[in-house]
Amino acid sequence: MRKIEHWVEEVLGLQTETQENIFLSVVVLLGLWLLSRLLLKIASRRETDSRKLYRWRKTTNYIVTGLGIVLLVNIWFNGFQSIATFLGLLSAGLVLALKEPIMNMAGWAFLIWKRPLRIGDRIEIDGYKGDVIDIRLFQFTLNEIHNWVNADQATGRVVHIPNGQIFTRPQANYSYGFPFIWNELHVRITFESDWQEAKAILIEIANKYSEELSEDAQLRIKRETQRHLIFYKDFKPKLYTEVREFGIEITVRYLCNLSRRRESENLIWEDILTNFIASPDIQFAYPTTRFYQAPGDQTQSTADK
Repeated sequence: MRKIEHWVEEVLGLQTETQENIFLSVVVLLGLWLLSRLLLKIASRRETDSRKLYRWRKTTNYIVTGLGIVLLVNIWFNGFQSIATFLGLLSAGLVLALKEPIMNMAGWAFLIWKRPLRIGDRIEIDGYKGDVIDIRLFQFTLNEIHNWVNADQATGRVVHIPNGQIFTRPQANYSYGFPFIWNELHVRITFESDWQEAKAILIEIANKYSEELSEDAQLRIKRETQRHLIFYKDFKPKLYTEVREFGIEITVRYLCNLSRRRESENLIWEDILTNFIASPDIQFAYPTTRFYQAPGDQTQSTADK
């Protein structure tokens, strides 16, 4: 063996210590390769699910790679005393290289500690809206709503958001502090319509479909909202009247459950159509063109739309 080492040193210029390190490195790499093949073979016999096999393969590769790095460093850097220095430099590099995963883990800790959002909350973040259905170490998952679907109904997709975005993106929580939303409908009628009768009909319909809260529920909500400096005088529906270009706009503002926005709008609009059609003094407004002729003038003029 010594003769071979001496011959390699003369021919290739490799010192005996270097030759030993190369030999040990080859043995380590070969042993780790055989170990990974053995683990994967055992896993393939026990598991038939391709997804689980894929996770097994990835996990095995990570473990074998980590062991290989530690053992090779131990071989080439003269034991664990030098490894400490190497790992210190390596960890500093990993902090920079793995900035996003580390931030995601910090985001997970923040989610668990401060609870800005919880499972079941409806939120909006970075342009995505949905109900939180899962919170994990690196990401949380939304059951997406809105997007190409109207009135905050589900799209059928799930969206995975990195936890680190909690620190860098604004979030809107529909459920935090106040478990309802204020919804508004805009109803436009003509200037010739009886707007007072229209308001009487609309407030009756709004009271019918607005969320009814018991006194205890109102007190509980008020205590919760005051805790977060959110104040509401009452929870009854409101009507607001404005004059627009081609008619009178009446805005119906009412309290709505998070998951019943579209359903409540559908029921309210059906009642509005039924009642307005039955009332001859109320007409819906829409963009129109009117012509008038001044007294004694044969020419026609066009009024504002």
